[in-house]
Amino acid sequence: MTNIIKFECDQDGVALLTIDCPDKSMNVISTELMADLETVVAKISDDDSIKGAVLTSGKKGSFLAGADLNMILDLAKSVNKNAVEDSFEQISRLSKALRNLETCGKPVAVAINGLALGGGMEICLACHYRVVADNPKINLGFPEVMVGLLPGAGGTQRLPRLMGVQAALPYLLQGKNMNPEKALANNVVDEIAPAEQIISKAKAWVLSEGNATQPWDEKRFKVPGGQGAFNPKIAQTFMGGQAMLQKESKGNYPAPVAIMSCVYEGHQLPIDTALKIECQYFTELLLDDVASNMIRTLFINKQAAEKGIRRPKGIPPMKTSKLGMLGAGMMGAGIAYVSAMAGIEVILLDVSMDAAVKGKSYSDALLAKRVSRNKMSQEKADSILSLIKPTTDYADLEGCDLIIEAVLEDMAVKADVTAKVEAVVPDACIFGSNTSTLPITQLAKASKREQQFIGIHFFSPVDKMPLVEIIVGEQTGDEAIARALDYAAQIRKTPIVVNDGRGFYTSRCFGSYPKEAMNMLAEGIAPALIDNSGAFAGMAVGPLTVADEVSIELMHHVGEATRKAIGEEYKMEKCDDVINKMVVSLERVGRKSSKGFYDYNEDGNKTFWPGLSEHYPLLEDQPTQEEVTQRLMYRQALEVVRCLEEKVLSAPEDADIGAIFGWGFAPWTGGPLSMIDTIGIEKFIARCDRFADKYGSAFQVPDLLRDMSEKNQSFYC
Repeated sequence: MTNIIKFECDQDGVALLTIDCPDKSMNVISTELMADLETVVAKISDDDSIKGAVLTSGKKGSFLAGADLNMILDLAKSVNKNAVEDSFEQISRLSKALRNLETCGKPVAVAINGLALGGGMEICLACHYRVVADNPKINLGFPEVMVGLLPGAGGTQRLPRLMGVQAALPYLLQGKNMNPEKALANNVVDEIAPAEQIISKAKAWVLSEGNATQPWDEKRFKVPGGQGAFNPKIAQTFMGGQAMLQKESKGNYPAPVAIMSCVYEGHQLPIDTALKIECQYFTELLLDDVASNMIRTLFINKQAAEKGIRRPKGIPPMKTSKLGMLGAGMMGAGIAYVSAMAGIEVILLDVSMDAAVKGKSYSDALLAKRVSRNKMSQEKADSILSLIKPTTDYADLEGCDLIIEAVLEDMAVKADVTAKVEAVVPDACIFGSNTSTLPITQLAKASKREQQFIGIHFFSPVDKMPLVEIIVGEQTGDEAIARALDYAAQIRKTPIVVNDGRGFYTSRCFGSYPKEAMNMLAEGIAPALIDNSGAFAGMAVGPLTVADEVSIELMHHVGEATRKAIGEEYKMEKCDDVINKMVVSLERVGRKSSKGFYDYNEDGNKTFWPGLSEHYPLLEDQPTQEEVTQRLMYRQALEVVRCLEEKVLSAPEDADIGAIFGWGFAPWTGGPLSMIDTIGIEKFIARCDRFADKYGSAFQVPDLLRDMSEKNQSFYC
């Protein structure tokens, strides 16, 4: 009868419905599951011999993880923007099935054996009684806002009706999860029981008490905590909530606003009308590009990268058991920590034992913090810390599977440590450099095994930043790529694979953001307008703030090295003079000296340096915020396209993942190439041509983009 929901009815007349998606480790909502749900609901309703039903999962430790995101993307593509009503039936299918479930006239209980998120949680809320396994690690919640959507099958309506509007909003707007104990306190579940008893408890309720009517279908139902536009508490919640949403989202994310509207409108109406309103808002989000872009880059493509989509075929898994970490500074200490956390033995080598021990103390401090917050036992922390072995002796590197160097950014220094390492490590050992500026192909010339030399570029702080940039040199072999990607998987980082080139991908493109800001500063554009435009565009921080944080002095050194390396090909910009003046003449090098574009006080608070206006007088007629934003965002996107054109990048997916997770490009766009697709390549080119005429060659459009426009192509079909 059904393929995904197994139907069994015992002699007591209670149907057991077991969700078990074949060939998947976790249940997800698909078109097949929805069809099965419609079938079993109809059978329960129509068969007089069935007294009620218990819904559960056939997957050990999990109930249902929400909708298949590929299905959501396909649904978004299939929605006809000119005939939305034709697509509404498909969009509201699950919502209608769950409404039929709760109004079928038979009591339905759910036995929640593990994680229930998104649509999985909506299924639970549509059941009349909810029993959850007694496991504090179980997560129950609605993460849809994280992918630019809202719970579209009743989540925004049933949750507030169970726990109250004020209490429900944080779970809907922030994607927060609750554990079973919290869910019970919030009236979201009715009972907590040992995992082995949840089905029997649910069945017992069906047979003994079995109320087949939801609270919101009762005539005198009232939303807990109050409802209605004129209730003072509710009015205050929505007035303050809107202001907070604008502060957090900068107007770039439509999903939180839609969720707030759903709850505000829906909680005042009968449930059937409220569910239709919810579906209307869900449809609007599907029609918007933000959700599709976020789903594609932040989840589908990110997961593909983490599963090794760029890994060379035919090479067996290569687990790293012993890592040699050269350099115990901030980067080396961070790499040592994430490696030890993954169970890898780490030889942490530096020029002095004091430096090596100090590098290990970084892990000690992070582990102590986890213990103090009850996220780890002291015994576990001690075990992890014991994996890190400080040393000054290269002989201790014997037996290493992988070496990562994070020593001084100097070709000679790196060549020296490469030779010393290769004298003691096994022939099969892979050598990875964490350099962010020096070409891997040139560094590899110091190695006797160039095919085993690769770039493994981390981002600071290593324990928090999710991206690892794998850089392939001209001689790098497939085994080195496979080893680097397998290592990234071990330490649970998201990898992208790029080809060699000055600045590689992330450093090169990231630099264009503060550079364009400094160009504008030199033109007389107000620094507050520049920095705020970047922040309000959705970037992690404003571009002048970025320059201070990474150090204007570092930008000066990189610029000098680049000019020296490429000679006459280097194109001078106004930003070069700004950087030189700030560092050499004014000795304002950034936050590390408390003096940059901002002044920093002892508490870390900042204000723009008043002297900026003396050196860079303000234009009388300032540009619009829109133009400043476009210059900042388009400048980055053009550099990304150049990387693709020059084969530094081999796939748009790596470009967008690297941009968002590497340097904080606005997540709502899906990444710079997704942003170009959304704007439209032809329109993007026209704007860049105007900028090139007005502001210079940095906005010159690459031939690749013009060719794509002529062929009516896009980065993502």
